[in-house]
Order: sequence, then C-alpha cells, then structure tokens
Amino acid sequence: MPLLEIRSLCKSYKNVKALKNMSFTVGAGEIVALLGKNGAGKTTLLNCIAGNIHPTSGDIVYKSETLLKEESRLNEFGILIEPTFIPYMNAYENLCTLLKATGEKDVGKQAQDLLALIGLAHKKKEKTKAFSFGMRQRLGLAQALLNKPGFLILDEPFNGLDKHGVAEIRELLLDLKAAGKTILLASHNDEDIRILCDHVY
Repeated sequence: MPLLEIRSLCKSYKNVKALKNMSFTVGAGEIVALLGKNGAGKTTLLNCIAGNIHPTSGDIVYKSETLLKEESRLNEFGILIEPTFIPYMNAYENLCTLLKATGEKDVGKQAQDLLALIGLAHKKKEKTKAFSFGMRQRLGLAQALLNKPGFLILDEPFNGLDKHGVAEIRELLLDLKAAGKTILLASHNDEDIRILCDHVY
C-alpha cells in the first residue's frame, strides 16, 4: 500500500487548468520527483498536498486517510515551498525562534545542528535579508526538518546552488532516505533527480 496517493487531482483557476487528472503514488522510504518545466504545475501540486491550496477535484490520500479532511496529518510533513524568514534576524536566530514556537527544549543546540547539517554553520550570524537564493533554499530545508518529519515535500531544493552545493544537498537527501524519510520533490533539472530518485513523474 502506498504511503501517499494522488488520485485524479485537478486544479483550475478560471479558464486555466493548472492540474489535470494528476495521479501517482509515493511509497514509504522512496525519493520521488516531479519533473517539468516552469509553469508545468509542480508547485501547485505540492501546495495542494501541503494544504495551502484546495484542489478543484480529486483526492490526496496519506496513510489511507484523505488529507483534504484529516489536516492534522500535515504535522507529519516537513515542507519547503517558498520559505520565508524574519529578515532582521540571522539564520541561527530564525531557527531558534521557530524551535521555541514548537515548544522544543535546548533550541540553541538544535539550531546549531540543523545549520551544520545543511551547510550554513559558517553563516549563522548573517542576517537572512542578505542571503542569496541558494542560501535561502538551504535554510528553508532546515525549516522543513525542524519537526523531525517522516515525509519531506521540497519545491526546487537545488535552485540557486552551485555544483558543489547541489552535490551536498543531494548527499543529504540520500542520508535522510537512509534514515527512513520519504521525500517528494519538484525540479526541472533532469540530471540531478535521475541520479537521486526512485521514481520520476
């Protein structure tokens, strides 16, 4: 039985069909990619799964329950879609603030560990308003990992990264998979995801 199942999902905006009868499955412990050019509907689909957009028709089933009714299941997801930060705070302070909001203890150590994990430990005192797009994507990934989720939804996680950065994040995602995480990501980079993924749609 699949962990996540997308069933005939459609999303329309007036006369524009952003999604049309999209169906696929994601198994536990897999890395699955949505591959398509800009404007293909990848982000719309991920936003539907994340609960940010309500589909026009179809269903999203997670652990045999429809996410359209059981939104509490969304707490099991870590989501990277257009991350936002408090611009006058540095990376460390941003993560500490979010960790405190979740009621976590020892937020300083957890923030340090997350920054090291995503390769931003050396930038922890830099204000996020000065971050490059690639650095913002890295910090967004740290945000997605805050609640130790079992399922990650990542929109263009390699955007803005140089070749070395792509290799680092790719290795991190493989490590997360080895630790039992399930990952659904969207990308327009054919080469990177075919190296990384179990299935590509």
